[in-house]
Parts: sequence; structure tokens; C-alpha cells
Amino acid sequence: MPIAVDVDVMLARRKMSVGELADRVGITPANLAVLKNGRAKAVRFATLAALCEVLECQPGDLLRWEPEGAEKAEEPEAAVDALEG
Repeated sequence: MPIAVDVDVMLARRKMSVGELADRVGITPANLAVLKNGRAKAVRFATLAALCEVLECQPGDLLRWEPEGAEKAEEPEAAVDALEG
């Protein structure tokens, strides 16, 4: 899918667990996992707004467009490690 979800990156930056984020946003950990793992077909603006509020970020920090068939970019966790280490 050409839309990549970088929730993992923001979770790592905020040192927050998936369970804590799900509780604070008001969604189930299972639904957050679907979004986080890139299996979601849609996301409600209310959910996106809640994610941004809790993670103190912009929608563009969570979502990005990747061209179809493009080489996979560096893994988000590696990018966070590079920023922090």
C-alpha cells in the first residue's frame, strides 16, 4: 500500500507502549496494532486527531506516501536508533 504508517517511530520517540497509547487514544490494542502494522484500510480523522494529541505530533509524522513498487526505505526502528544514538 502506498501509505506507510509510522506509529512505531512516534511510540519510540515518546517512550510509550502500544497498550498505553491505545488506552489514552480510546481504541483497542488490536485496532491500534492493525494500524501500526500497516493493515488498516482507513483511519477516522477523530482517531488520527487523538493519536496526534496524545503523541504531540502532526499527521505527517504518522503517515507518509510511498510510491508503489519503490524500494523499502530504512526500517523506522533503525531510523529512530540513528536519531537517538
